[in-house]
Amino acid sequence: MKIAPSILSADMLNLGADVQKVEDAGAEYLHIDIMDGNFVPNLSFGANVVKALRPQSKMVFDVHLMVNNPENWVEDFIKAGADIVGVHYEATPHIHRALDLIKKNNAKAEVVINPGTPVSAIESVLSIVDQVLVMTVDPGFGGQKFIPETLEKIRQLHQIKEERNLNFDIEVDGGINEETVKLCREAGATVAVAGSYVFNSGNETHAERINKLRN
Repeated sequence: MKIAPSILSADMLNLGADVQKVEDAGAEYLHIDIMDGNFVPNLSFGANVVKALRPQSKMVFDVHLMVNNPENWVEDFIKAGADIVGVHYEATPHIHRALDLIKKNNAKAEVVINPGTPVSAIESVLSIVDQVLVMTVDPGFGGQKFIPETLEKIRQLHQIKEERNLNFDIEVDGGINEETVKLCREAGATVAVAGSYVFNSGNETHAERINKLRN
């Protein structure tokens, strides 16, 4: 299981230091949530933040676009340093075009589905993606409770992947802790996003929380 700490829950006044902590702890991915205030209620980061962080880290930058018409945002974030770009099925009528644009700009393409969207909606693009992100909470806010019904979607994706001999990672995002990550792994997930669990770790270090997720 690859671990992807989400900087949405990091200390914004010490963002570079927090990124360094999770990299030193062995996290493979850095999950960067981009929110436009329309597709989801909140606003977060722009491409300038990705560009500023890129020279400081060797982690895979996993950029999750929670924005309307993501095809208009893709190229700026890849130029800024994104390695993986995730676009929501629900955010564009042109999901294939958006994913193809990511690939043409030499980044890995990820399709994202909300808790209310069935796996059947994205079956036609599974052969061209590098990763599928199953939202295990409703997008837009950190610290939400894991939605257990999303486990069935992870199982479905894993089954399709095996039956069709496809090669994509299955990522989960929302309410991930040492208990829910185990359920997701058993269902077939290969990448776990964790924000508040890692960065709001109380008396434990970031490294201790990451190791709990991994183990």
